[in-house]
Amino acid sequence: MVTISLCMIVRDEEKVLERCLDSVHDAVDEIVIVDTGSMDDTRKIAARYTDKLYDFAWIDDFSAARNYSFSKAGMDYCMWLDADDVLPAVEKEKLLVWKERAQNGPDAVMMKYAAGVDERGKAVFVYYRERLLKRTTGFLWEGRVHEAIAVRGAVEYADICVEHHSEKKAHSTRNLNIYEKMKEEGLLWSARDLFYYGRELYYHKRYSEAAFCLGQLPERKDAFWENQVEACRIAAYCCYGMGQEERALSFLLKGLSFHAPGGELCCDLGKHFFDRGRWEQALFWYRAALHAARHDTEGGFVQEECYGYVPCVQACVCCDRMGDKEGALAYHRRAGALKPYGREFLQNEEYFGGISRETA
Repeated sequence: MVTISLCMIVRDEEKVLERCLDSVHDAVDEIVIVDTGSMDDTRKIAARYTDKLYDFAWIDDFSAARNYSFSKAGMDYCMWLDADDVLPAVEKEKLLVWKERAQNGPDAVMMKYAAGVDERGKAVFVYYRERLLKRTTGFLWEGRVHEAIAVRGAVEYADICVEHHSEKKAHSTRNLNIYEKMKEEGLLWSARDLFYYGRELYYHKRYSEAAFCLGQLPERKDAFWENQVEACRIAAYCCYGMGQEERALSFLLKGLSFHAPGGELCCDLGKHFFDRGRWEQALFWYRAALHAARHDTEGGFVQEECYGYVPCVQACVCCDRMGDKEGALAYHRRAGALKPYGREFLQNEEYFGGISRETA
């Protein structure tokens, strides 16, 4: 059996830290917690789970703090979590099974990260993250914000999912401020920095700046195609926010040039035409979403419902508006099979009630 050091960086996390540690403490062999300046009871809570509790002066650099936490680990693997993450019981059992069989394990283990769930707790926004790193490989975090590790060697994609359950109700300016400071310092920006800076600008409704920033990604040779497509999507949202509809469409169409489109981009294109009452064109893209290939292990963000529920609901409405009641009902039933508790499905169920009984 291999051993795991859970390595965390925290600051003012008294509301969520206990929940996180309760979910994972009995699946790891050591807990390392690095506090970057808490003013609440975070340290007191952490001390109930470990005596490996360290201080690290915050220097606006997440990688520096994470690398410090890894430097204090002593087990075979370093595992990281944020304080508002949870390892559900069924996923913890999978991790324990993995530990048992991983005698000479891989250099890195990628695990699913459910960053968003629906009203029933079903994951709807998922992507893979480097979650377990073999300590002796010397992996280092890079990037002051939205830090990441460039994994190498033997990499395993494990069917284990960590869930993110944020208690925050608004986007903090912390990350944006760090990027603004980097900009002032004239640092050479990687494509990854440019992408995440653009996202932060978008979150704070600085649409013009965000669109300009993200609009540079398609031309960057050092950008991953997944980020280029996502940059086009977010730039389009910025344009909608500024009332620039044709420019928004041009960004979405630009996104098609990098890779066969996923369900997310297809749904965005469908929505563009849907919102303008252009039902036939909207239906084309929603149907495309239902047949789109997923790219779960290629680094992109996956919005689960864009491959089933959302296009079915929207295609239902398109067919109905075009007078195709039979087609509308077929998509309606597909949506219900995927998410019978969905608000949109239930609204359509009420609308179709009489017709459904007649044609059932």
